[in-house]
Amino acid sequence: MRQFWFKTLMGVIIIAGLGAGSFLAPDQAEAYQDAPTPAGVFITVGNPPDGTNVRSGPHSINYGPPIGHLNPGDTVAAMGKTPGGEWIQIQFPAGPNGIGWVYSVNVAVSGGELQVVEPPPTPAPLVTATIDPTMAAAFNTQPTATRLPTFTPPPPLDVVKIDPVQPTPRVVPGIFILVLGLIGGMGLLVSFILRK
Repeated sequence: MRQFWFKTLMGVIIIAGLGAGSFLAPDQAEAYQDAPTPAGVFITVGNPPDGTNVRSGPHSINYGPPIGHLNPGDTVAAMGKTPGGEWIQIQFPAGPNGIGWVYSVNVAVSGGELQVVEPPPTPAPLVTATIDPTMAAAFNTQPTATRLPTFTPPPPLDVVKIDPVQPTPRVVPGIFILVLGLIGGMGLLVSFILRK
């Protein structure tokens, strides 16, 4: 009886869940229809499953860490591309001057062709490649002359010698085997005689 009520209750819950889902589905579809699609040329993030990073310039090393992130399926207005076509310039409010750059392999371009734009100048590095001569002179020291290492022979090893064991004559074990075999044979003979 318990199984009947349990199965009935579970069936009612499943049917109610499906009914509620069918009423909510049109609202979600309308929400997606109301989302505006950018006019003109735009990009859609699609290739990596975790989205793509937005950078302040068209290079991941020269322009530092990402300034933002786009998730898969996001669409953004595109403004141009680098001369090699590897990076795409997009409208990104969080970026400098409202501009950001994404790697072209991670996005799909739709709505037309992108114009080639000049990338922004590479920012000055925080560390210069030249060294201050006065600071370099402080580290310019001559190594002190030291003697080369000499070979020192290791101490001799004491080898332990074991005297070989003198072999005992092999006649004794053979005699024991023969005596035991004779005793076993006599026991077998006695058992046959007593059995009859």
